[in-house]
Amino acid sequence: MSSKNKPERNQFEFENLDILRGFGEVRQLTGQDAAFIYAETSKGPMHIGGLAIYDPSTAPGGKVRFKDILNFVERRKHKAKTFTQKLRKVPFDVDHPYWVEDQDFDIEFHTRHIALPEPRDWRQLCILAARLHSRKVDMSRPLWELWVIEGLDNIPNIPKGSYAIVSKVHHCAIDGLSGAEMSMALHTLTPEIPHEEPPVDLRRARPLSAPETLMRAQFNAATRPLKAMRLVRNMLPNLFDYARGVTAGEITPFRTRVPRTRFNGRVSGQRVVGGQVYDLASIKSIRKQSKGTTVNDVMLTICGGALREYLKAKSDLPQDTLIAMAPMSVRKEEERTAGGNEVSAMSVALGSHIADPIERLHYVTATTQDEKAAAGTLGGREIAELSKLAPATISKAAMQTYFRLGLANMIQPVFNAVVSNVPGAPVPLYMNGARMVANFGLGPVMDGMGLFHAVTSYCDQMAVCFTADRKMMPDPDFYADCLWNAYEELYEALHDDKAPRLTRKSHTKKVKANDAVAPKKPASKSATKTEPKPKKAVKTTRTKKTAVKTTTKGPDDLKRINGIGPVLEKHLQAAGITTFDQIAALSEKDIDKIETAMDFKGRIARENWLDQAQKLSTESKATRH
Repeated sequence: MSSKNKPERNQFEFENLDILRGFGEVRQLTGQDAAFIYAETSKGPMHIGGLAIYDPSTAPGGKVRFKDILNFVERRKHKAKTFTQKLRKVPFDVDHPYWVEDQDFDIEFHTRHIALPEPRDWRQLCILAARLHSRKVDMSRPLWELWVIEGLDNIPNIPKGSYAIVSKVHHCAIDGLSGAEMSMALHTLTPEIPHEEPPVDLRRARPLSAPETLMRAQFNAATRPLKAMRLVRNMLPNLFDYARGVTAGEITPFRTRVPRTRFNGRVSGQRVVGGQVYDLASIKSIRKQSKGTTVNDVMLTICGGALREYLKAKSDLPQDTLIAMAPMSVRKEEERTAGGNEVSAMSVALGSHIADPIERLHYVTATTQDEKAAAGTLGGREIAELSKLAPATISKAAMQTYFRLGLANMIQPVFNAVVSNVPGAPVPLYMNGARMVANFGLGPVMDGMGLFHAVTSYCDQMAVCFTADRKMMPDPDFYADCLWNAYEELYEALHDDKAPRLTRKSHTKKVKANDAVAPKKPASKSATKTEPKPKKAVKTTRTKKTAVKTTTKGPDDLKRINGIGPVLEKHLQAAGITTFDQIAALSEKDIDKIETAMDFKGRIARENWLDQAQKLSTESKATRH
């Protein structure tokens, strides 16, 4: 048959066929990836995740069913390998595991549906997210879960009818940057739902037998010394440059001792979650007030101020600055969708030993610049590559020894906490037509490091979401207030105006890009916790509405009571409470009124104001006599 008589092939016939990417690709975990598997314990699962809130009013028909979400994820799972790949371990763990396709993949196992318990507020959402995040993912299946949570009807600044999705992905599969890419696979830039069909993959699943993995392990063991020699050769010029920079005074080596805090012991199996959302423009305005300061420096300063306030209230504030581990991506542009981990760690000082917020900001900026210069000279990618060369047997044995013997309680901590900054989308994102209105990160905690801050940006928001061990932080609402107080204190020290808040102007279907959403924030800063303005003046009584007797002497320094700061002192004075005697004489009715007016939630009893005031009053009288 001549070429003229051959039937024309439809130009779209093979549009969705995917047969040119090679057959039988086998991908092994690096030493850095596998370390997160070896570090996992029953009380310390090593997955990262997120808490995203969606407004379904922008979706077609104004609502989203769970079945719609299932179908949406099913159609887009091909955009990230992590969705359908599971681990294939090597016999006796003589080498790091491999990724293989899950032939029994079940979308309904990984995507689940629950409702938020009453009263369906922000606190309940945080409690539920913490409970879900504390559970390990099934290591015999693809290492991810999505939990759809409906019934977000009582959360400030969140439209009624909204739903949340708590995501969990094991850290061995992704780092922060590749995780953002995985998130993008599940979102679109418009509320219109694309009707795309997944590509047809004609490749057979690559079988990986136990004998083959053992043969590969032998080959890796033989070539590992050669890889190490090549890496050391590449690092030598960087080491010489670093030594020269230190000698010339251009690089300041990090010599700060890491103090021990309540967050540096063994963790339990329970977690707490909380956070704050700030106006991104306000964070940038703080950055502009200090030369050389970055947005990341501002967020580190806020975290440092919050830790200072929190630990000071617990009488656990070290004299030296706290040190945070800041993950630093060394992923190349072409590796953004490759999965796995391409990160190096940078030690950053949080300035928690400095009371003045402006001085703290300058200190954080200076020390962070020194660390960046050192990391740039040494080569962050080379350091990350060096961590990948550890043999599987040694890595696993070292990790298990550390956790089983509880060495976190015995050795000097390397870091006090984690502050991970992952930039998010600057434009609105949609999932199944529902607009994402808020986005928070969730991180792992482990022995020796019981506090993780996930800093994320989205549209005009900047969020800090913390994950902590519940025994180490039994009062997450207090720490959330500390995060807000630190921001407010820093902003107002640099500006002549009050720190702005994020509010949602409307809950209409057409949502503007700058209509931000945030959890409820405290009304103002304090020395230890929320100091909102009272709704009205509080008249204190002794019993049966009898006014508290006041003395003729001047007002006492109420700030001497642990829990009362300068702003709260002014509010109490405005309510007519100016002396220790008045506080010591508060009746239960008085306390209830103050608690209600200032939204204290049991703070007066928790911080023992009455006992403190009685003791200070006695001391003051003894001094006068």
